Amino acid sequence: MKRPKLCTGFLLFVALLLCGASCENRGIRNDAAKESAGLDTIRVSKRSHLEGDTANPYCDIQVEFIYPVTSTGVSVDTLQLFFVQNMLGAAYNTLSPEEAVEAYAQNYIENYKYDAETYQDAVSDMIELNALIPGIDLSDSEHNVNERFYSYYETLSNSIVFNRYGIISFQVVQSNNKGGASSYVSFQNYVIDVNSGQQVTENELFNAGYDQALQNLIITSLLEQNNVKTVEELEDFGFFGIPEIVPNKNFLLTDEGIIYTYNKGEYSAYQLDAPKVFIPYTAIRSLLREHTPAAKLANL
Repeated sequence: MKRPKLCTGFLLFVALLLCGASCENRGIRNDAAKESAGLDTIRVSKRSHLEGDTANPYCDIQVEFIYPVTSTGVSVDTLQLFFVQNMLGAAYNTLSPEEAVEAYAQNYIENYKYDAETYQDAVSDMIELNALIPGIDLSDSEHNVNERFYSYYETLSNSIVFNRYGIISFQVVQSNNKGGASSYVSFQNYVIDVNSGQQVTENELFNAGYDQALQNLIITSLLEQNNVKTVEELEDFGFFGIPEIVPNKNFLLTDEGIIYTYNKGEYSAYQLDAPKVFIPYTAIRSLLREHTPAAKLANL
């Protein structure tokens, strides 16, 4: 009569142990799923007219910088250094985020003034040369000389795409115009391992020979996104070189997969939006190196 009680007691003990282990694992996972870093934002917008006259051309600079203020891994200073360097440039490494953004905007204005002065000196030289050579007008439309300098515009910003499990993925977008109808836009992606403070690289994530397998997945993704079945149809839309497309190291990691961004002019005409290719971890699990950030995210 006592055996059932002993058996029941043993099973209850095992169940409690399993429940405790499960709760502990959930607690560990929940802790890992917390934000890798706390964030803040700096916004700066400046306009500067040549010679301080609002009737003259001007430059516009707008910066929106999201940066870490707390960290679950390495020091905040290490994370801020990484963000400043990849958002604003190595020249601002020694400055705090606030100082770096202010210095970047001021440097943009100074460069604009220098370009304007250089341009004006060149125009003056041409006008002087024009006066010395009868019959040649360097200011006509053929030579495209304009005494009035252009206005410049730039916007620089970053966005946080993923900020959990010890990983931060962010994208830097820079758009500028130095006269003329078209603007230049670039997208640069970065992933940092908060626990090590190091940038996560493509070669680190994948096993050798990954590029060929990824190439096929990238092409398939582009076909699906554009609702076509052949590469030739993609080319009709303005893509080019698609059969030779390769992973370009410009990637982001999320909890669902990897995102590649191809800037305008890489494999598509400038008139098209920059292609964004999403590849789920389920499609590349066999390509991932063990114990890398992507492999850990793929096993969540």
